[in-house]
Amino acid sequence: MPKLIRLTRWALAALVFAFPAAAPAQGKPADNTQAERQQTQPYNNAPVWREVRKEGQEYVTTVKGRETGVLVQSAGETWRQIRNGPVTVWGGFAILIVVAVLAGIYFSFGPLKTHDKPTGRLMPRFTQFERWAHWTSAISFCVLAVSGLVMLFGKHVLLPVTGYTLFGWLASLLKNLHNFVGPVFLLSVIVMVPNLVRDNLPKSYDFNWFAKAWAMFARNEHVPSGRFNGGEKAWFWGCVVGLTLLSAVTGLILLFPNFDQTRATMQLTWIFHAISALLFMLVALGHIYVGTIGVEDAYQAMRSGYVDETWAKEHHEYWYNEMKSGARSAAGGAVPAGAPRAERK
Repeated sequence: MPKLIRLTRWALAALVFAFPAAAPAQGKPADNTQAERQQTQPYNNAPVWREVRKEGQEYVTTVKGRETGVLVQSAGETWRQIRNGPVTVWGGFAILIVVAVLAGIYFSFGPLKTHDKPTGRLMPRFTQFERWAHWTSAISFCVLAVSGLVMLFGKHVLLPVTGYTLFGWLASLLKNLHNFVGPVFLLSVIVMVPNLVRDNLPKSYDFNWFAKAWAMFARNEHVPSGRFNGGEKAWFWGCVVGLTLLSAVTGLILLFPNFDQTRATMQLTWIFHAISALLFMLVALGHIYVGTIGVEDAYQAMRSGYVDETWAKEHHEYWYNEMKSGARSAAGGAVPAGAPRAERK
């Protein structure tokens, strides 16, 4: 039996030199070094693979296509270090910092409230079409965000708690959800954006809103704006349009590798995709905060499509004046009889 084992070891060692896929076109790499290594450390082919991974070294393979002659791509190690280093570490800290800041604002100042009592008279703010498009993009974005966070941070946060079996099942499920929900999010944004472009064009009074934005939450002050304030317009153009475009293009490149992209292209694309997605999530945390618990009754606007006149006047005074004067048509037409009524406080 020991003799059989020794013969097997020598046969496997001989295959290293005989197998054409591992041999360079110009000769066998590190012959002497590899032969010496097999005497002391059988099956350790490190000298061979050090030669194989040299940049620009082409070898012979039976598979035809781009980079098929490059058996080891050293740039993959650089990508791994970037992924597990700056992207994961800085991205994780950035998310924790933003969550801490928003929590500090809420517990220090509370939600932004109206000064006057609700009138009970409702104004149409969003059409049913706008709300459906918004909720489709919002829900699909949340699925993409959660699945992306699990893929990026899961092995550090979830794996020690769930174990390998449960984490493997969960990661596989979320990876497939991420791949299939991504196009849904892109389509919902494409449908939503044209309908909101006009009201998101920059106006001169938006600069005043930015100058006093902090005072809104710190001192409960109200700054007049149009249908959308300066912060909402920055969110629209910077994230809904800009980061969606960058995330979508890079995501589609990663989703369809069968178009013969090189490994370097996929690695660089992943870096841009991850950074754009993390930036998107950081700003989205602020958007979600303002639209839910940060501004009183803001959620009601997107849930029912209507807001009380007091809320409209104090948060979006210029839009309120246009609506009341008839300078523009209502976003949703007349308030129907069955619309939810604002309660007086």
